[in-house]
Amino acid sequence: MRKTTALIAAIALLASLTACASGPGTNGCAPAVSSGDASSAVTATGTFGKAPKVNFPTPLYTKTSEKSQLIAGKGAPIQDGQPVGLDVTILNGVNGQVLQTTSYTAGSFSLVTAGKSTIPAVTEALRCATVGSRIAIVGSPQDSHSGQADATNGIGKNDSFVYVVDVKSAYLAKANGADQIPQNGMPPVVTAADGTPGISIPSSTAPKTLQTTVLKQGSGAKVKSGNYVIVQYTGVSWSDKSVFDSTWQGHQASVVQTGSQSLSTGLSKALDGQRVGSQVLVVAPPKDAAVADGTGKAPTGATVVYVVDILGIAQ
Repeated sequence: MRKTTALIAAIALLASLTACASGPGTNGCAPAVSSGDASSAVTATGTFGKAPKVNFPTPLYTKTSEKSQLIAGKGAPIQDGQPVGLDVTILNGVNGQVLQTTSYTAGSFSLVTAGKSTIPAVTEALRCATVGSRIAIVGSPQDSHSGQADATNGIGKNDSFVYVVDVKSAYLAKANGADQIPQNGMPPVVTAADGTPGISIPSSTAPKTLQTTVLKQGSGAKVKSGNYVIVQYTGVSWSDKSVFDSTWQGHQASVVQTGSQSLSTGLSKALDGQRVGSQVLVVAPPKDAAVADGTGKAPTGATVVYVVDILGIAQ
């Protein structure tokens, strides 16, 4: 894996704007988005993983998002909360104009999390898809661009978007490792059914050195320095007990590179050697919480607590 981006970042146009058949899906999976006349009208020729040639009659409108399967994949159906690696071509359904594409290069993909998000036309349509599948999505105006016109990019408030998505990979929705005995003196952590952690900060003085403990012991591949790791995490400031960053709140998993300047030394050390499926609790004093290149969301000079779910390693 040489480069992985979040779809919201890769599809800059969408960020600036403020298959399964109908009925039960494969292996009993119930899709959130079903097939319809609009999605059935979309064709996309070409090899999976390569930029497709997309065709559909224009104008193509829908009031409700639809999806149809163009190439069948294999494996278990994707469920809400799973991070998914994909390539996508996005077009305006009114005139067929290409709005954005990902790179379609080997070792690169965009990352989204199935289920709720700011671009539900894609993320909700991923439910019940399988790795190796190509799906055609016709997103409603509300699900694609919140029903907001964008004259600069030639988008009307009632325009539907057409997405052709190649599903390249899928990862754990949350840490699934075996529960471990809590370590005395470390902040207690409780986990909701969807994996969201709750962290209680003790009234004691914050540790002066980096502290790491495994809350759930996974059995997957081992993280090595330089790996791109798919994670969900929550960060809390020790001093005021406030959450300063959480991927769970945004319903979007993240990708971090261990040993890079974009990740704090504390988190790099804590993740190195851990296995996929693990949940790791990290207490990092200021020198270990700061990011080497001076960026990041950790409060300046603060001791911070992270709970990190290791969901996969991008290859």
